[in-house]
Amino acid sequence: MKQLFSFIKKEFYHIWRDRRTMFILLGMPLAQIIIFGFALTNEVKNESIAILDQSKDAAASQIVSKISASRYFNVTAILHNPDEIIRTFQTNTARIVLVLPSTFGEDLRHINKAQVQLVTDASDPNIATTLINYATAIITDYQQSLNATAAIPYQINVQSRLLYNPQLKGAYSFVPGVMAIVLMLICTMMTAITIVREKETGTMEVMLVSPVQPMKIVVAKAIPYLLLTVVNITNILLLSVFVLDVPINGSLVLLTGESILFTITCLSFGLLISSVTDSQQTAMMISMMGLFLPTVMLSGFMFPIENMPLALRIVSNVVPSRWYYEIVVAVMIKGLGISSILKQTLVLSGMTVLLLSLAIKNFKIRLE
Repeated sequence: MKQLFSFIKKEFYHIWRDRRTMFILLGMPLAQIIIFGFALTNEVKNESIAILDQSKDAAASQIVSKISASRYFNVTAILHNPDEIIRTFQTNTARIVLVLPSTFGEDLRHINKAQVQLVTDASDPNIATTLINYATAIITDYQQSLNATAAIPYQINVQSRLLYNPQLKGAYSFVPGVMAIVLMLICTMMTAITIVREKETGTMEVMLVSPVQPMKIVVAKAIPYLLLTVVNITNILLLSVFVLDVPINGSLVLLTGESILFTITCLSFGLLISSVTDSQQTAMMISMMGLFLPTVMLSGFMFPIENMPLALRIVSNVVPSRWYYEIVVAVMIKGLGISSILKQTLVLSGMTVLLLSLAIKNFKIRLE
């Protein structure tokens, strides 16, 4: 029994001295609980809404006030004409627009019946349906408050209009998200073991005496994976269009170019991981387990980023898949051009330069 306790004590010492094991045992569960606890929610709150009030009377103002006071919506824009509605969705100013017609107040006073319209971005059908239900519930609550003191009951009819995905097909949001996740994980994993494999197989010494510059070595390791990933991108797009029936409403050239840019970003991330780790097992663990949760939870694919606490929203800015997901939705589903995704493109380009520079720098240190 004494020997058993001695071995248990020795094992505790090994775990205590191994910081990576301690992080996995104690740090990973805490990180998962925090991310799952705050990100995993089907509730929609603090969503952006734009108001097009053509009536500008007391009844319309009361509805706008009730929506503004709700914890589900933040009024981010006041529109002045119907032509601004499409532009609102193209610039991601709002996810839903409430349209109050010019005769709203007059119809409500004279015939006790009026109509409003809810226009929403249905590129994510689940969120679109939820937003319409929430807004309808607020308007219904206002209607009930009027009926409590009215001799003749008031009736407010809510008409909904779904843009980009009127049939509410789940594939319209599923395909962009899967593209972001698959390319992020596969590309990063492929290059995460390239440099560290040289060290484990003992061929790092060959590079030490090689006249080739470190930058060229790093780039040479990434190019084969880039070409193979282009084949994957082609296959994914073909399956999306001809099997899943998801159209490419925007420029195919632009979508392909942005996908290649995102691939280079992921490959650079993998090269950085490979340059700072000491074993293929560690590199694989970081590229798979370490990136899977942020990619799935913080990309905006499964759960709206607007619902998350400020800390997680800030962290999501450094997750490349978030920006690529927004690009695919904008180009593939909404049919927008380069001007609408310029911000996302610049962010991915900056990430690529930074990650590739860090990978080359760490590789130089290994060769010295």
